[in-house]
Amino acid sequence: MSPHRLRRYAGTPRYLREQRAARMEQVERCEMCGTPVAARHGHVVDVQRRALMCSCRACFLLFTRHRAHRSRYRAVPDRYLWDPERPVSAAEWDALGLPVDAAFLLRSGTGITVFHPSPAGATERPLDGDVWNGLAAEHPLLTVAERDVEAILFRRTGNGVDCFLVPIDVCYRLVGTVRLHWTGVDGGSHLHEHIDELFAEITDKALAL
Repeated sequence: MSPHRLRRYAGTPRYLREQRAARMEQVERCEMCGTPVAARHGHVVDVQRRALMCSCRACFLLFTRHRAHRSRYRAVPDRYLWDPERPVSAAEWDALGLPVDAAFLLRSGTGITVFHPSPAGATERPLDGDVWNGLAAEHPLLTVAERDVEAILFRRTGNGVDCFLVPIDVCYRLVGTVRLHWTGVDGGSHLHEHIDELFAEITDKALAL
C-alpha cells in the first residue's frame, strides 16, 4: 500500500476501517492449501464427503483424471456436451418420475442418483437401474460422463427436453440459484429469469457429441 493510501486509510473512522479489513479478509481461498483464488477458479470434489471445494490451479492440477488414481479428490473438468442427433423424448423424461422441470443424474460408485433442486436444497433418490439402462442405450451421452465430477442435466421446456453433460459445479449453481431466488408457489419470474440465463450459458458452451 502506498504512503498516500496508507495515510488516507488511517484517517478513516475506526468502524469503517474494521469493515474494510473484514472485507479484505473475505477473499476467497483454495480450500486445500489456503492460497487466494480469483473469482473464476476451479473446483475439486471430495468424493468421500460429496463436497465441492474451491481450488487454486496447482491443487486442481494435482487431482486431474490422469493424476487422481485412487484419490478421494477429483478435479471437476470444464466440459459441456450435448447430442443433437438423439434428443430426449417426453416419454423418457416422464420415466424419471419427477415433479419438476429440471433435474440431473450423477454416477457415483456403482450407482446413479437423480437430483432435482428445490427451495430447501437438492432432493435426491437412487435411479432405477432399468430406467438408467434404457436411457443409456438410447443416449450415449449419459455413458461418457465422468463419475462424481460430471452430471447429465435435463430441463423440460415447451419445445421438448434439453439434455446436457455438464461439470457438477454447474448443478451446484442451479441448486443454489433455486434456493436463493425461489418465491411463491412456482418459484417466481425472477427465478425463472436466472435459470434461463444459466441454461443459455450452458447452451453456448456445449459442443456436439
